[in-house]
Amino acid sequence: MPSLAAPRFDFERWFDDNGVRIITILVTAVLVTIVTRFLVRRFRRKLEGKPSLTQELNLQRATTLTHALSTALVVVIWTLAFLLTLGTLEVNLAPFLASAGVAGVALGFGAQSVVKDTLSGFFILLENQFGVGDVLEILTTAGPISGKVEDLSLRVTTLRAFDGTLHVVPNGNIQVVSNKSRGWARAIVDVRVAYGEDVDRVREVLEELFEEIRKDTVLKDWIMEGPSILGVESLADYALVVRVVADTRPSKRWDAERRLRERITRRLSERGIHVPFPPAVSPRPGDASTTGSLP
Repeated sequence: MPSLAAPRFDFERWFDDNGVRIITILVTAVLVTIVTRFLVRRFRRKLEGKPSLTQELNLQRATTLTHALSTALVVVIWTLAFLLTLGTLEVNLAPFLASAGVAGVALGFGAQSVVKDTLSGFFILLENQFGVGDVLEILTTAGPISGKVEDLSLRVTTLRAFDGTLHVVPNGNIQVVSNKSRGWARAIVDVRVAYGEDVDRVREVLEELFEEIRKDTVLKDWIMEGPSILGVESLADYALVVRVVADTRPSKRWDAERRLRERITRRLSERGIHVPFPPAVSPRPGDASTTGSLP
């Protein structure tokens, strides 16, 4: 009479046939993961750059970019290891692949904006288009926005406007970026003097002042080159307009403009050079402001 006992599982034979291969796949995945993270760390140190005033800004960029890159690579490595392991166990992969395909299509339709934002953010970080602390003018699908970058992630850019408003902009909505914080900026000051003043004397007074400014302990840290006089910029209705420019550090443009206006106004007043004011506009007879009547 034949035996009805269940067939005995031969672990040694299974291990010889499949176990070694599975262990090899897992060990290889671990080693590739270690090497990948090592290379990503090297890439991160390269992005961070040498110790400088901008290293703190580069640090966030490097951290965000390398974290996303490392996560994506590890997911790919272990997904492949999982599929190879299932194949070794002779599991039919067709249902898994079909389900993954359907899920991918559904996710693609449902998360198009998220994918677009993430890819845009990845290239913003990779190309170093702007970073935390930069002052930007951004053209978005909703209109222009300006402000200082407070945070930058793969999906959104956060800007603080001058009036304190916080703008959160999806990276996929950014169309054009004007960065006012890279390399250098130009301070522009228009000096108005009365038509009766001698332009050559005005130039001499300003050049004398500029020599003092170049030795100023505060301004020389702000100004990289200049200040200098470009010349008479325009002939306004009530004054000559003399344009003064100076190349400054990006973050000090507006501070330099304010300080230059103060120093120039004070020096012209000390030398008796008249700075005219716009003529007052007289209200016409019958205006509500003169008659007190409402429209």
